[in-house]
Formats: sequence, C-alpha cells, structure tokens
Amino acid sequence: MHSSAIFLIEFGAVLLGLGLLGRFAGRLQFSPIPLYLLAGLAFGEGGLLPLDASEEFVATGAEIGVILLLLMLGLEYTASDLVSNLKTQYPAGLVDAALNALPGAVMALLLGWGPVAAVVLAGVTWISSSGVIAKVLGDLGRLGNRETPVILSILVLEDLSMAVYLPILTALLAGTGLAAGSVTLAIALGVAGLVLLLAVRYGRHISRFVSSDDPEKLLLVVLGLTLLVAGVAQQLQVSAAVGAFLVGIALSGEVAEGAHNLLAPLRDLFAAVFFVFFGLHTNPADIPPVLLPALGLAVVTALTKIATGYWAARRAGISAKGRWRAGGTLVARGEFSIVIAGLAVTAGIEPSLGPLATAYVLILVVLGPLTARWTEPVALALTRRFGKPSVATEAPAEAAVTAPRDSAERSAEDPDTVGHA
Repeated sequence: MHSSAIFLIEFGAVLLGLGLLGRFAGRLQFSPIPLYLLAGLAFGEGGLLPLDASEEFVATGAEIGVILLLLMLGLEYTASDLVSNLKTQYPAGLVDAALNALPGAVMALLLGWGPVAAVVLAGVTWISSSGVIAKVLGDLGRLGNRETPVILSILVLEDLSMAVYLPILTALLAGTGLAAGSVTLAIALGVAGLVLLLAVRYGRHISRFVSSDDPEKLLLVVLGLTLLVAGVAQQLQVSAAVGAFLVGIALSGEVAEGAHNLLAPLRDLFAAVFFVFFGLHTNPADIPPVLLPALGLAVVTALTKIATGYWAARRAGISAKGRWRAGGTLVARGEFSIVIAGLAVTAGIEPSLGPLATAYVLILVVLGPLTARWTEPVALALTRRFGKPSVATEAPAEAAVTAPRDSAERSAEDPDTVGHA
C-alpha cells in the first residue's frame, strides 16, 4: 500500500513537472525536448530527486512512447507519397546519409567504441528531428516556401530509411551473427515491401476495416493493432518501432486523420515520458567528460546538414536564399536520435554513448531553431562582404533572374500577398 502511494506521488510529480515544462517551452516558442531530457537527468541516478517506485512504469511508458512516435510518423505519409519520394529525391537522401552519418561513425571509432557503436552514433547524427523542424517551419511562416517541399522530402527519406536501419541496428545490438543478421534484415525488408504493396493496392480496404464513427472504438482498434504488430515485429527481432511505422503507412484518408487527432495527446504524453526515461539512464556526472566531443560533433554535423539542404535545394532549382534556409532548417536533431541512442543504452553497448548523445541532442535541439532563422541572413551577409568583385557587376542580371522566384517565396510566406496579387 505504501509503495503504491509512493508510485502515485512520484509519477504524478513527474507528469506535473513535464506539463509545466511544456507550457514554459510553449511560451518561449521553443521545443520542450531539451527540458524533458534535463528533467530525466534530474530524476535519474546522480540527479536531484532519483525515482525508485515508478521507474519500471516509466520504462513501459517510454517503450509505448517510441511506438506512438513512429505510428504518428507513418500516419503523415501514404505509400504512394513514399514511393514518389524514393523515385525523385533519392539522390538527396544518399547525400544526406553520406554527409551526416559518416561524422558520427568516425567519432565513435576515434573514441575507440567499436563498429557497433559507430553504427549507432552514425544514426544519431544522421536523422534530423521531424517534430522540431515542422514546428520551426510553422513558427517562421515558411510552410508555403518553395524550399519547404525539399526539406520535407529529405525528412521523408530519412524516416523511410528507419525501416531499413532499425532492423540492422537491432540485429547488431542483439549480437547475432552475419547469417542471423541477414535473415533479420531480409524479413524486415520483406515485411516493409509487403506492407507498402498492400497499402498501395488495398489501402482503402484496410482503412475501411479499421474505420469507425465512434472515436472510442477507432482509438482502441488503431492502438490495439499498432501494439500487436509492434510486439510481433519485436518478437521477430525486426523492431517494434518499424512495425508501428508500417501500420501508420497502411492507414490513409479519414481514418489516418481521425487516428492522428485522437492519438496526438497520447503521443505527446508518452513521448515526454520517453525523453525522461532516457535521461534517467544518464548520470549527469558522465556528461562533462564527453561534452567536448559532443560539441565538436554538433558543429561538424550542423555544417554538413546545412550543406545537404543547400545542395538539395540547388538541385531543385531554388534560389540562393531558399538554399540557405533549407540547410539551416535541417540542423535540429531530437526524438529519433534519442530513440536510436536509447536502443544502444538498453543493450549496454557503450557507457559513454548515452551521455554523449544526450549532450549532442541538447546542443542541436537548441541550435536548430537558431540556424533555421539566421543561416540565410548570415550567409548572404558573408557572401556580400567576402564575395568576388565580379559578382557586384553581375548583380543586376542576377536580380533579374531571381526576383520572380524570391517574390514567389515571399508571397508563399504571406498568403495575404497572394490574395492581393
């Protein structure tokens, strides 16, 4: 009875604290992820108020949080969208992977952590935060900009790559051999391909089967189906997160929209619990020794993300301003970097990996909104100051070429301008 009371007090205090932190972040128009991570550090081992009675429940909630994050991500896309992006934007995806995964892998090897940790840290530095970036685009009024589809295409390709990356990582963390790992990967790719095929051909029938006019029944069916598929996927050593992602892709239309609205509060709740859980397993005293490598890695991968966005936007024919905006917007890392690092922490791969990932994400989740806002003006100012003198003589022609494009971008940013045109 006493332990039950302690559990309620601890868990209630955690949820109340997360709610207050979320409100504080909302007032500052900032992502709450770094605050949730700091809360986890405060409640974990070596923190100010260590949790005892509710830690097991928090662990279960964190696992549900990962599943809901991937489910909601899958609901954002249809199978046809994913196939279309693969056909048209795969070069940008390859450049993104090469430029941003390689620094993480190299850092892990330089630190002597071994090849498995290198694969983990490569994923941590590779994947941008879809949640943070979507919020930044909305806050800055850039959802209608010409570079925004380029940004979203890169994010889609990163998200889709998780369906391949996570099974590989799961097999490596489990310590399976080459043959077993190949079988696991083959199963994962086969399941993913089958789900995409079914979603393209029979997506309407699947959605009709799940659909219900009663929100309660719709919530129970979608959530139950997701947890069931995630459990089966994990039993097959594929990845519970991949299973949830594929369920989201298979649902479309009104069902996806309705499920999204119903599940959004649950996702936010359990995702916050997940970030706290990750912080619980990181001792604050372990962060200072890895702070310098995390800072160096953050600087390098911020620059490589800017280069990725610039190259992809240039390939799409976007003007210089849009290229810099695209690059700066992609810098933020967040939820999926922590998901990847969390798998490694649970497997006990490298003790310093969790603290480094925490510090890395804290740096870039704070830096990301700043680079999204300031990369373009800073880059253009530096170009004007240090650019070649010949550029100045060509300025009128350049302006004539880019003026309609930049004007279209400004109109997209301000819908009222379009209306008055």
